[in-house]
Amino acid sequence: MERVKEFLRDQKLQASDIDLDKLVQDFLDEMKRGLEGEDSSLRMIPTYIEADNEFLTETPVLAIDAGGTNFRAALITFRENGETEIGEIHHHAMPGLDSEISADEFFKTMAAYIEPLVDKADRIGFCFSYATEIFPNKDGKLLQFSKEVKAPEVIGMMIGESLLETLGTPEKEIVLLNDTVATLLAGKSSNMQKEYSSYVGFILGTGTNTCYIEQNSNILKKKDFDPEKSQIINTESGNFTRVPRSDVDISFDNKTNNPGEGMFEKMFSGGYFGGLCLALLKTAANEGLFSKEAAEKVKAIEDLTSEQANEFAENRNAEGNVLAGCFSDDNDASTAFLLIDTLIDRASVLVAANLAAMVLKSGKGKQKEHPIMITIEGTTFYRLHRLRERFESVFSGYLSGDKKRYVEFTDVDQSSLVGAALAGLIE
Repeated sequence: MERVKEFLRDQKLQASDIDLDKLVQDFLDEMKRGLEGEDSSLRMIPTYIEADNEFLTETPVLAIDAGGTNFRAALITFRENGETEIGEIHHHAMPGLDSEISADEFFKTMAAYIEPLVDKADRIGFCFSYATEIFPNKDGKLLQFSKEVKAPEVIGMMIGESLLETLGTPEKEIVLLNDTVATLLAGKSSNMQKEYSSYVGFILGTGTNTCYIEQNSNILKKKDFDPEKSQIINTESGNFTRVPRSDVDISFDNKTNNPGEGMFEKMFSGGYFGGLCLALLKTAANEGLFSKEAAEKVKAIEDLTSEQANEFAENRNAEGNVLAGCFSDDNDASTAFLLIDTLIDRASVLVAANLAAMVLKSGKGKQKEHPIMITIEGTTFYRLHRLRERFESVFSGYLSGDKKRYVEFTDVDQSSLVGAALAGLIE
């Protein structure tokens, strides 16, 4: 084990290798630069959604959630007593999955999906989780689809306007937002009876992203905002670059489909964690940290999912697990566990730095009576071996003393739909 620990120290992969305060300050610096229109790895995208505003109750809204391969829609009403009433959820596949389709087909398919609901609400909230540029009217222009959806003609089109025209209802109000913004709003909607000083939304699933509420007076790259107001900022935090990376991180990044992009999320998000674990295990095998038999088996593994890596971390004897099958010797299994667990431990510090920066940048949460509500969604955050408890320890320890801030955490069922509904009802 001492050789393994020495290897981890040399690779600078341990949580203790990270200067947490410097990492938070680098996050804050990138956020400021992004808000001012300077070169930054954080895009700091204005959403034009004023989360601090009141929203309508007792008013049905059509909530739509489109992302990845799934399309969902439902009528939602927020009651005055704080309850959220969600009607039957209509589930469909995203158009353009099986074969390439035209823009006309794309919007006609979506229109057909929601036609049974559209006459029952005058407002629409649309969680559209693809790369989209948001405009002051809260509509958005598609910049890029993820690889699953094949509808290239849609790129460059205004999504809300095109959908309403296809429906023949151009008079309806529609608000576009992404899933991270919807997560923040879902947290607000689920805790209406308590007064919070601000809100943060965080997703850690296949990828990761964060949003928070910023004063318009600090968004210097835009000149037409009312400086007295505020709005949600989509930081695109998965692209953060000022993070200390090891040789293993860099080597793994260079072998992905998009080297140099999403550096931060490649260090811990579910879409990449298994691959990063495999890269580390193979490096360790080449360094002689496993027995000859185990090393050969590790080197022969072609692919490791995040679920498989996590299953091994939770039970190194898990039946049928590709890693468990590599190690007949307890020392080899313990070495593999320590390597994977070290990456999870490091992830807890990276997530803590991310969220601490959002909290500090908001300038809120200084009074116990008015904490910041942080809504967290994503299976990686909740299921990765002991990540949540380790994160909470690092996070609370950092936000103490002169940086003391009061926060609460929550998660919300159907957060993308609920958040989309709230966006459609904000006055």
